[in-house]
Amino acid sequence: MCIHPTHSLPATQPQTAGVCPAQALTGSQRQELALQALAGTQTITCLAQNYEVSRKFVYQQSGKAQQALDQAFLPSPSADDQVLFYLPVTKAWLKQLILGLILICHSSLRGVVELLRDLLDYPLSVGQVHNVVQATVAPARDYNARQELSNVRVGAHDEIFQSARPVLVGADVFSTYCYLLSQEEHRDAVTWGVRLLELCDRGFAPDATIADFGSGLRAGQELALPGLPCRGDVFHALQTLEALVVSVENRAYQAIAARSKLEHQQAQSQKRRGRSAPSLSQKLRHARPAEAKAIALAEDVAVLVRWLREDIFTVAGPAYADRCALYDFVVAELQARRSHGPQCLTEACGLVHDHRDDLLAFARQLENDFTGLAAEFQVPVAAVRALLNVRALDLRDPRRWQQDAALHRQLRGRYYPLSAAVDDVARHTVRASSVIENLNSRLRSYFFLRRHLGPDYLALLQFFLNHRRFLRSEHPERIGKSPAELLSGQSHPHWLQMLGFTLFSRN
Repeated sequence: MCIHPTHSLPATQPQTAGVCPAQALTGSQRQELALQALAGTQTITCLAQNYEVSRKFVYQQSGKAQQALDQAFLPSPSADDQVLFYLPVTKAWLKQLILGLILICHSSLRGVVELLRDLLDYPLSVGQVHNVVQATVAPARDYNARQELSNVRVGAHDEIFQSARPVLVGADVFSTYCYLLSQEEHRDAVTWGVRLLELCDRGFAPDATIADFGSGLRAGQELALPGLPCRGDVFHALQTLEALVVSVENRAYQAIAARSKLEHQQAQSQKRRGRSAPSLSQKLRHARPAEAKAIALAEDVAVLVRWLREDIFTVAGPAYADRCALYDFVVAELQARRSHGPQCLTEACGLVHDHRDDLLAFARQLENDFTGLAAEFQVPVAAVRALLNVRALDLRDPRRWQQDAALHRQLRGRYYPLSAAVDDVARHTVRASSVIENLNSRLRSYFFLRRHLGPDYLALLQFFLNHRRFLRSEHPERIGKSPAELLSGQSHPHWLQMLGFTLFSRN
């Protein structure tokens, strides 16, 4: 027997021919049916008869209502389980993800395949990932070729190796724009000359370049750009000299340890036998002078290298002629100690002896700039140099403020504009190819993923490095800008947009 509720059942809607009663029920009627089934006031059979539907349909509606109730009364999700935003995953977005993983995250092709498989449950083959990357090479190479290079004032050049093959690298010192990234069979003068001539077709005409002392690099520049100064890289010279200091210091420590060991053995012999061992005494007669010579050599070399680093190779320092005289003195002193030092001392002497003019080329340019400022502001060159030296002193050094006050009284109204001009000259004085060394370190983090590079991969990598904006930098003017924007002075879209993609935005 069916127990009917006190309220009347919903009026049966007029049935359309060919339409079953279940399909004719409205949403509110289905909800009422589900609630009655959950309440248990009537049996499922009675509800099915009253609504002219099957018992299976009643069970389906009650199941939906039960799921909704269960979901409504679940405990609140933790912060980690809350949905932050929804992302429409399309093929175009997956292509951007692949490029970002490879270029931003330094991922390998197989690493991309594994991430898509494990986190997105989206299987791709290595070949498909390769094709996505390959499709962006043509527009990237086009952007590289269209970049005008007339704004490059000082270029830094170097060579790095991948699988025993040289990669020629060139970058603008001030914007860090990489204008040359080419893997070659050789690194001789002809190869460098051809690549530099290709750059000249795009407006490459710097005031100077800076590089190490590779013969092919310098000979190639002389072929393509005759007369263009190629300054010596102070960084590599100081690196060689610092290694020399460590070497002679280690020799001194070894000599001290050898003498100490012999003295300890002699003391043990005297304690056991009551007399010194003749053989040990003979060794000590040679060990003590050898120790003194090793210590003296280490101290002398350390002082000479410190003079080079802190007095001769610094921007703030003596005049160019005085630097040359000091440099010659240091080289002569180092050469005088070659017979008492290791082989690396002879190599370091050869390096600094043969490349004085190259290593001090920045000081010669600095002297020319000071001469121009002195003529412009009608002051002595010595006053311009003194102003640079004063501004290089530490703010806590009392000598700075004493000398600064004297220069202020001497220069009067020309003090502040001349100070700004001197700071600008110092900021644009290039002594070392730090930019190219930094670029090389970034390139190696990509090269180790691949045994063979190829021109396509290098073209895409060059485009990415030139158009990716700096997130941070020691130079405030670089933050938020890409090397291409710094070189040209013109903004450009995001590098993914330049390759034809549309960036995702949560707004």
